[in-house]
Amino acid sequence: MQKPLLVGITGGSGSGKSWLARHLLSHFGADQTCLLEQDWYYRDLSHLPHDEAAKTDFDDPASLELDLLETHLQQLAAGHPIEAPQYDFSSFSRKNETLRVAPRPLIVVEGLFILHRRSLAKKLDLSVFVETASDIRLLRRIRRDLSERGYQLERVLDFWENDQVPSFTKFVQPQRENASLIWDSLQDTAFVPAFLADLQNRTTRNADQPTS
Repeated sequence: MQKPLLVGITGGSGSGKSWLARHLLSHFGADQTCLLEQDWYYRDLSHLPHDEAAKTDFDDPASLELDLLETHLQQLAAGHPIEAPQYDFSSFSRKNETLRVAPRPLIVVEGLFILHRRSLAKKLDLSVFVETASDIRLLRRIRRDLSERGYQLERVLDFWENDQVPSFTKFVQPQRENASLIWDSLQDTAFVPAFLADLQNRTTRNADQPTS
């Protein structure tokens, strides 16, 4: 079995980390790449009244089962498929169905807190912190939450001011110091092609050094 390359992508909400992760999946193909999204691992809140669940700070690491995410990443790295949970943000609950993810030579995991948990960060071979101006990130979050999650604008802005901004300062920004690479997504147009080439070289080297 080829030793997989584990890549983590993190950054603030709306920074472009999901775009970068999906670009890797598109570029290398589903036969070579699998993707784990941190957003799948939010805790099930179906036991709470909807209004109470809606008050949850989803920009706090405690709102996620990061231990399960780490376990799934470890299983993929060992060559085992996983059944990843799927989350319904309109009801703040786990969906009944899961998503089967098979191991691939390139394993990408992305989310707000990928480097926050030391044990998870240490499993990665390479990590990227995506840096984007806060006003651009806010606009992207408004667009996403209105169209994909069915939130009202007032609620999105309230979340941003009261949850996201403090969370970014406390939990997300410090991860920058632990990242292998930092991408200024609005300025550094050379980053993505260079990153793709680097990953190609690394996966090729791993293919030449199979593990049992």
